[in-house]
Amino acid sequence: MSYSCSWTVTLISLTFVTKKKMGTGKLIKELRLKKGMTQEELADKTEVSARTIQRIENGEVDPRAYTLQMIARALEVDYSLFMENEPDEELEAQRVKDSNWLGLLHFSGIIPLIFPTVLIWHQKRDKVKGISVHYRDVISFQLMVWVGILAGLWIYWRAQVPIPLIMVFLVNAVISIVNTVRVVSGEPYKHVSFFKLGKKGEKAG
Repeated sequence: MSYSCSWTVTLISLTFVTKKKMGTGKLIKELRLKKGMTQEELADKTEVSARTIQRIENGEVDPRAYTLQMIARALEVDYSLFMENEPDEELEAQRVKDSNWLGLLHFSGIIPLIFPTVLIWHQKRDKVKGISVHYRDVISFQLMVWVGILAGLWIYWRAQVPIPLIMVFLVNAVISIVNTVRVVSGEPYKHVSFFKLGKKGEKAG
């Protein structure tokens, strides 16, 4: 279970880092197109191969400072424009780390045992921004799932029909995975529950 959680969050984290690199690459592409230049023409002016320009614009590589300086000179823009587009590395690293833990918190609900969720929150409650809000949402969702599980068990006991119970587990898995992906990607997640455990006026970080 722990290996599966770690592998999933790491994979999503790599996707998120790739999206971050797209910021500078997208800006370079926009500036190049405004200048009416092709990738080959930009490559000729920067001593960088056209393939490298293409990879930078697609967010496949993180260009070095010297490469960005050459590109800025060729596009006739200030080098600081690219630096402003890059987030502070330390803050970004912490944000990605926090997002990974929040994602793992949501992923822990895929098997609604509650205890793994409580354990993660207890270890990181003073270290990850907004984790208490996510924790209450995940716990309240798991409580709702348990209501569904008990109802499904009752139906199975009375009518020997397992479909409602199976559906509860499937819906729980889908929502847990979707919320994990959204949280790690820095997007708002879907809170589904009829239990209100959050404090009034408090928002997820």
